[in-house]
Amino acid sequence: MKFLGNVLATIIGIFIFFMLFFFGILIIGAIFGGESEGVTVKNNSVIELDLKDIKNDYAGKYKDPWMELFSDGKNIGLSDIINAIEEAKTDDDIKGISILNTDSSLGMAQSKALRDALESFKKSRKFVMAYANSFSQKEYYLNSVATPIYMNPVGEMDFKGLSSEIMFFKDFQEKSGLKMEVIRHGKYKSAVEPFLEDKMSDANREQISALLNAVWNSFTSDISKSRNVSIAKLNEIANGLLARTPEMAKKQGLVDVVAYEDVYHNAIKNILKVAKDDDYNKVKILDYAKKVATTSKITDSNDKIAIIYAQGEIHSGEGDVNVIGEGSMRRSLQEARKDKNVKAIVLRINSPGGNALTSDLIWREIELTKKVKPVVVSMGNYAASGGYYIACNANKIFAENNTITGSIGVFGILPNFSKLTKKIGINVEQVKTHENAAKYSPFVPLDEKFKAVTLEEVEKIYKTFVTHVAEGRKMTFAQVDAIAQGRVWAGSEALKIGLVDKIGGLDDAIHEAATLAKTKTYSTQNYPEYEKNFNDLLANLPFAKSKEDFIKEEIGEENYRIMQQIKKLQAQKGVQALMPFEINIH
Repeated sequence: MKFLGNVLATIIGIFIFFMLFFFGILIIGAIFGGESEGVTVKNNSVIELDLKDIKNDYAGKYKDPWMELFSDGKNIGLSDIINAIEEAKTDDDIKGISILNTDSSLGMAQSKALRDALESFKKSRKFVMAYANSFSQKEYYLNSVATPIYMNPVGEMDFKGLSSEIMFFKDFQEKSGLKMEVIRHGKYKSAVEPFLEDKMSDANREQISALLNAVWNSFTSDISKSRNVSIAKLNEIANGLLARTPEMAKKQGLVDVVAYEDVYHNAIKNILKVAKDDDYNKVKILDYAKKVATTSKITDSNDKIAIIYAQGEIHSGEGDVNVIGEGSMRRSLQEARKDKNVKAIVLRINSPGGNALTSDLIWREIELTKKVKPVVVSMGNYAASGGYYIACNANKIFAENNTITGSIGVFGILPNFSKLTKKIGINVEQVKTHENAAKYSPFVPLDEKFKAVTLEEVEKIYKTFVTHVAEGRKMTFAQVDAIAQGRVWAGSEALKIGLVDKIGGLDDAIHEAATLAKTKTYSTQNYPEYEKNFNDLLANLPFAKSKEDFIKEEIGEENYRIMQQIKKLQAQKGVQALMPFEINIH
């Protein structure tokens, strides 16, 4: 026993050592990683626009300062990058921006916002140059703002138009017995169509085609202006794949120089008047953005515009930089509403929607806030379904041409395994005290009465959604219903039908908010501050999850229950003194 005790003590000691070592490395790395705050920008420097670590508009803040040590992206979001580019316009030490083999996770509306910032930077008579080994369409869209554009001689360009592919599961459900029961309102609610049909409906094809064409028109319009190539010519290039090689791309006017990277750097040295054998001064955009973000800006006024970032799917709970949570959103709106120095609020939305109840709770908080001070919405890549729900009652709504919005519709999906379980020899029976006592079970066929009650709830939420939109947009219920039904719209089309007020980015929304608040001198303050602690951090780390948690996360709670029942049956050998069945009371 003493031997086993020693072994156990050794194992525990090793575990504690590795825990301390792990957190020690994290803390040391975070502390020394923060040294970029004191980065020195040398004279005659060039910003390197590396965007691989940038995904969100807002990188987040935490009420607990220790949590900042573990935040993603060194607390830098796209909004910080754009602010840094604006600051660089008047920074005498910065001579230009180099876009070198850029690979980002930014969406189209975010790329548009960044592209506009680079266009503005060029007006300061400083250069924006680009080099790439290969160009995807999205990356070329951003790079096309540069002059000149260099491309590797053996690279390739993807310039062929836009497409969308959808998988349909109706036949698979029938063959497998695994069915998704769909309860919906709206003929255009394409999110659930793959479970109901084996091919695309005319209504869905219509909306996707309109959306792709609207986004493509915005895409080519910007490229046309920057490259001085007509939109008709760009469509011809896309149709014929006439820019697939570097030389073809140059011939079509999409790139300027076909050369290797050393030639590109020599060209920058020539502009900076740096000898070819010497290195030129560079500063990474993340370091420069952090320097700008941590430099105090003095204003003559105490007035502030609050920018509240709502990014990700909408769920209950606190939320974080990737999830819009009821807790952080409502708290942010309340804090900004009660702060006398905050004169207006800009709600920056980048969300495809999510939980209907949480959307309504956030909508209500905006409704209360709007009675006290102006609320302006700025839409990013998406502000659809629940994302539009929380936008619809703002004083003004801004969207980019290529923003995806609308999708005013409601649906519910209930997985049903009753056919599958019968196929593999499992039958489920229910016992209940009252007719409606049993909650929904995926192991028995969908009860028609339950379906009717659920549909009634879906209809109620849809009616509430449309009513909110009608009141917020000053339209009739019938007018909203005609453009709702779950249909998605590009920002350019949403403007025509009254779902948004103006085309523009976050800066335009901030200026509009200041105008409505009648303030000319102001600073901005970012929200939310998330109430997260180390327990929340630990819960997401691999060693904090049990094998059970991992399996449930991968295959789902109901599938896990089936697996456990089969495992128990296989383990029951010999005579058993056991309850005849497992009973769960709901």
